[in-house]
Amino acid sequence: MNKEVEDFELETTSIWSFPERGNWATHSGTYRGNWSPYVPRNLMLRYSNERDWVLDPFLGSGTTAIEATLLNRNFIGIDINPDAVDCSMHNVKNIRSNCHKEIRLGNACDMSFLKDNSIDLICMHPPYCNIIRYSNDIKDDLSLLSLDEFYDRMHDVAKESFRVLKKEKYIGLLIADMREKGNIIPLGFSVMQIFLDIGFSLKEIVIKEQHNCRSTKKWENISKKNNFLLIKHEYLFILKKSEG
Repeated sequence: MNKEVEDFELETTSIWSFPERGNWATHSGTYRGNWSPYVPRNLMLRYSNERDWVLDPFLGSGTTAIEATLLNRNFIGIDINPDAVDCSMHNVKNIRSNCHKEIRLGNACDMSFLKDNSIDLICMHPPYCNIIRYSNDIKDDLSLLSLDEFYDRMHDVAKESFRVLKKEKYIGLLIADMREKGNIIPLGFSVMQIFLDIGFSLKEIVIKEQHNCRSTKKWENISKKNNFLLIKHEYLFILKKSEG
């Protein structure tokens, strides 16, 4: 029996924190790097309506697919990794909905199967450039790329997202920064700027606190020894495809 979400309240500030990541329906935290279902639930309830078309181009284990199904949104999800596609299909197969649901193998850099101006909301949580590797050798898997390659591919993702999204509609993009050789690389704001350069406008910046990170105690000790701060936040950029 699927559990139902309890005591959900729509977020109203620019700081989001979910100590309990959410375990209703078929949600699970076992897939590394997947986002809390509270994030796509908030995005869909605020920026879409029932039977709108929601797209997730980095589907992972299907968190967005589950929420779209529960909230009666038509849904299209793609992932470049066949294992992720199989996992998503398994997680949504027994959730009833009267809306359309399509999960397929695909590349977020080329969504030519979608028509221009056909999507009402995009929810995306891309892999963080070489942080968690989701495959060994899948071409265009963002999790395997160098930083420059990652930025190039995210430019392609931004172009395709702009093409398929309807005017006056939104993207929710969750991404964090990274650290290399002791210094912060502002991955989040660099990706945000890519989307702004494509033509999106910036509606909101949400700071999302990270919880339940693996090996936290180990990294706390390393951070004290080497004098750096652990990254405990992500950015949720709300981007709008404005008229003109």
